[in-house]
Amino acid sequence: MVVEPGLVSQYIHIALVVATYWIVSILTVFVNKALLSSNEVNLDAPLFVTWFQCVVSALICTTWSKLAKFFPHRISFPEGHPYCMDVVRKVLPLSVLFTFMIASNNLCLKYVGVAFYYLGRSLTTVFNVVLSYSILGQRTSFGCILCSGIIIGGFWLGVDQENVAGSLSVVGTIFGILGSLSVSLYSIYTKRVLPLVNQEIWLLSYYNNVYSVFLFLPLMLVNGEFSVVYNYSKLSEPFFWTVMVIGGLCGFAIGSVTVLQIKVTSPLTHNISGTAKACAQTVMATYWFNEHKPLLWWLSNFIVLGGSAGYARIKQLDMETAHHSQKYTQLRA
Repeated sequence: MVVEPGLVSQYIHIALVVATYWIVSILTVFVNKALLSSNEVNLDAPLFVTWFQCVVSALICTTWSKLAKFFPHRISFPEGHPYCMDVVRKVLPLSVLFTFMIASNNLCLKYVGVAFYYLGRSLTTVFNVVLSYSILGQRTSFGCILCSGIIIGGFWLGVDQENVAGSLSVVGTIFGILGSLSVSLYSIYTKRVLPLVNQEIWLLSYYNNVYSVFLFLPLMLVNGEFSVVYNYSKLSEPFFWTVMVIGGLCGFAIGSVTVLQIKVTSPLTHNISGTAKACAQTVMATYWFNEHKPLLWWLSNFIVLGGSAGYARIKQLDMETAHHSQKYTQLRA
C-alpha cells in the first residue's frame, strides 16, 4: 500500500503536536512540584507561585494583543479589552472559578507526590456527570455512570493504599477533590461564557489570567504570603526567578498545546492522549523520586485510567448516536 506524501506529513505533524503536549504537560507538573515543595526553592507561598504564573500568561497575552495591532498581517489575536466594564461583568464570575481551579490544583500538587497527583484529581469525570445533570439537566447513559463508579472505586483504593503506606496527605487529597470539582464547574460555565466572547478561546484565556492577577491578591493577603515572600532568603537569587519564569511559561504553554492538540486531532483523542500521558507521568514520577509502590496502588491507577478511557469512548458513541438520530429525524421531516 502506497501512502500519499501529504498524509505522511499530516501524520508527522499530529505526532509532533501530541509529543509536544506530553513534554509540556509532564514538564509543567514537575516544574510546579519543584516550585511548590522542593528543598531547593523552599518557599511556603503556593498562591504567590500560582499568581506569578498568571502574571506571566497575562503579559504574554497582552504583548501578543499589542503586536497584532502593529503587525496585523503577520500576527493574529482576537480583539478584546479586559478592562471594559461590560467584559468584566460577563467574564469575572468565570474568572473566579478559573482562579479557584488553578489554586486548588497547585495546592493539591504541593501536598501530594507527583505519582499520586493524577489519582488525587481523578474525580473530574464523576463531577462532570453529576453537575451536567444538576446544572444543565443533561442525562448520562448507564455506561458513563458505570465508568464513573469504576473511577470512584479506583480513587478510593488509591487513597487507601496511600494511607496504608503512611504517605497519605488528607489536605492534599481534599484539594485534589476540590480541584476536580472546580475543573468540572469551569468546563460547564465556559460553555455559557464563550458565546459572550464570540467563541474566542484565546480571548477568554487572556481575560481569565488578567482578572486572576487581581483575584489572587486578597487570597495571598489572607494566607499571609506577602510576609513570607518578603522574608524569603532567595528572593534576589537568579535561580529562583529563572525557575519561576519557566513555571509561568509552562503554565501558558500547556494551555496553548492543549488547544492545538484538540484542533489537530479530536476531543476524544485528546482525552486518550491525556490518559496515556498520565500513566507515563506516574511511572516517571515513581522512578524520579525513587518511590516503591505496592501492586494494589498500581492497580488503583489502572482502574482510574481504564474508567476514564472507557468514559471518553462511551461518551463519543453516545454523541454519535444522538447525532445520527437527529439527522434521521430531520430527513424524515
